[in-house]
Amino acid sequence: MSGIIVPGSRAGSAEMLLKLAERKSGQIGVMIAGVRLLVVEDEPKSAAYLCKGLSEHGYVADTANNGEDGLFMAKNSEYDLLILDVMLPRRDGWSVISDLRRAGKQTPVIFLTARDAVPDRVKGLELGADDYLIKPFAFSELLARIRTILRRGPVQQSDIFRIAGLELDSKSHKAFRAGKRLDLTPKEFLLLALFVRHPGEVLSRTLIADQVWDMNFDCGTNVVDVHVRRLRSKVDDPFERKLIHTVRGVGYVFEE
Repeated sequence: MSGIIVPGSRAGSAEMLLKLAERKSGQIGVMIAGVRLLVVEDEPKSAAYLCKGLSEHGYVADTANNGEDGLFMAKNSEYDLLILDVMLPRRDGWSVISDLRRAGKQTPVIFLTARDAVPDRVKGLELGADDYLIKPFAFSELLARIRTILRRGPVQQSDIFRIAGLELDSKSHKAFRAGKRLDLTPKEFLLLALFVRHPGEVLSRTLIADQVWDMNFDCGTNVVDVHVRRLRSKVDDPFERKLIHTVRGVGYVFEE
């Protein structure tokens, strides 16, 4: 099927990158003057069905049949949108989107999965997905959701964030409050950056652990609370105006 790359083994990553580079330079295929999508789906029939339908509606679709190849392709080529399953071999969908967001890739993501529990939907959206669609699904609904997301246009990400006298520069890994440099450890900086990027949103301990430590949260550990307490001692304690607030039984929120 024209416009589709199906990754093989891990050893094929270099070949895959070459193909992606060739496509960018126009040496492979002719891209429709439209939208490039990446479908990360391990079930061959489902992947073929999706790509056929997307192609019929004017989209160019690449495919990856496991999470590791999907992540590699998403990081090394520019896509307008990713359609991502959760239950994937070699790397699950949660891990794929987490790594993408940590790498600064803000490509829109639609989770398309049989995982229909409410906690799964919440987790997907908290990790940075733009939408979450349950299998089995109507293809017309998927198309409508794709169009809705694409109409929003690209998200412009700033390197510098300012709020309530706090300034965070994600490129230089420096943070200031009231003009004073904050002496933060790498983990404290990541934690503060997560808060600053989600002002007014209640972030659960599960989400924080996944985004900052890349681990599943264990309710028996207090690693998140300890690091938040240390961050507060530097960001909040010396100042009258507090920015990091506890939401009892849920997590934390960053707001004035």
